[in-house]
Amino acid sequence: MVDEELKAKVDAYVDEIWEDVVEDIRTLVKIDSVEDLEHAEPGKPWGPASYDALCAGLAITERLGLEPHNCEGYIGYADLAGESDVQIATIAHTDIVPTGIGWTVPALDVTRRDGYLLGRGVLDDKGPFVLSAYAAHFFAREVERTGKRLPYTLRCIVGNCEETSMADVEWYLEHYEAPAFLFTPDADFPLICGEKGIFHGIYRSVDPVAVDGLVAIDGGTVPNAIPGLANAQVKGDSANFLLSRCTQGIESEAAEDGTVHVTAHGIGGHAAFPEGTDNAIGKLVRLMLSQGSSWSDQTKSFLELVEVLTRTSDGSAIGIDCSDDVFGALTLNAGVVRTDEDGRMSITVDVRYPRSITSERFIQVFDALAKAHGCTFEAGMAQDPFYMDPQLPAIQTLLATYNEYMGTNEEAFVIGGGTYARHFPKACAFGPHDPKVTDPDWVGIEHGPDEGVSEEVLRRALKIYIMSIARLMELDLA
Repeated sequence: MVDEELKAKVDAYVDEIWEDVVEDIRTLVKIDSVEDLEHAEPGKPWGPASYDALCAGLAITERLGLEPHNCEGYIGYADLAGESDVQIATIAHTDIVPTGIGWTVPALDVTRRDGYLLGRGVLDDKGPFVLSAYAAHFFAREVERTGKRLPYTLRCIVGNCEETSMADVEWYLEHYEAPAFLFTPDADFPLICGEKGIFHGIYRSVDPVAVDGLVAIDGGTVPNAIPGLANAQVKGDSANFLLSRCTQGIESEAAEDGTVHVTAHGIGGHAAFPEGTDNAIGKLVRLMLSQGSSWSDQTKSFLELVEVLTRTSDGSAIGIDCSDDVFGALTLNAGVVRTDEDGRMSITVDVRYPRSITSERFIQVFDALAKAHGCTFEAGMAQDPFYMDPQLPAIQTLLATYNEYMGTNEEAFVIGGGTYARHFPKACAFGPHDPKVTDPDWVGIEHGPDEGVSEEVLRRALKIYIMSIARLMELDLA
């Protein structure tokens, strides 16, 4: 089938099944599939809701003519068997970050408005997962119609732990061979061939803080999101001070128990893209520190640590700012602050970094900060930068297909975000979000309130995915 005939068939297919696509996205969005390790159990390693979303995703693939496999609840995949066992694969995820606050539409449903879909996961990554399933469905129907298998096996991998540790795909690669080539629809067009390194860690105060005016502090949802909201509960002289010193974006309210609740409003977003955001934790802490000497020495020292971590998003405040010619500049986010049951404070850090610095350097700097501020630091995830040669034939195939549909001549680029692609030997991130499209102000970004995506962008992405897979099937990937 020549390209123009295939493209016409793809156009007709997308028109035919689009309402089913939207309803399948809705089915997944209704599941609050945030990782819940507290309620994990054998067969449900990421918690019950994440497992429910995995099962729902696999049920969609089965209905669409693929052969689904639930891999002990860690992850799943669905195959369209080809003439060869060599695989071309997609991988998308059905877990989400917490919904958070600030929504004007139901977070756990799909709202259609003026050509957009709104709801947690419509863009990251339940909507794109459904696209990958329907791209495979197109070929399943063709195989059924013609009786001729594809040259390679087409596999749709269903991730279930992407927003936290990506331990799902680590488990997968311990038990299954990597595909010959894979793309993940969990990022931007035109095509992402590299990702910055990722480093996570957490600071904790040594002693309880509730002995002075700070009763509790709470802000953010996950380390990889810039917090749009932060709260503090204070008492005594601290409460009276803060009650009278609120500024723009910060409000306070006296409670019946004599405490004062202070709330800071910022501008949230993804940790890898700090431009245009405003960290609410930093805003709150700077107001609290303006009180001067009312805090205990330990509380003040920890708040000063939080302040310096939130002062800049490029790491310059603590001396780790750097960049290179491939990945650009480092980013730093202090994303979650908490007071635990024992009254001890904690703050997370998320660093996205180029090849000009190492995780060992971060540990050195963060340990020194912990010592200076009388707290502890525990290093977490550390992943080196990932880069794939953009001249790889499979990558050029995807890029050419995107440019053909858009009438452009765009090139592959690198990002600060982390996707599944970095775990595979030959992989990239490929749409579906298109930065060329200007969304209305009421459309939120991934990880934020009113997360949304244009239906037209998704429709075009589905066409690009189908055509790209068809062309990948023509390459020598053995």
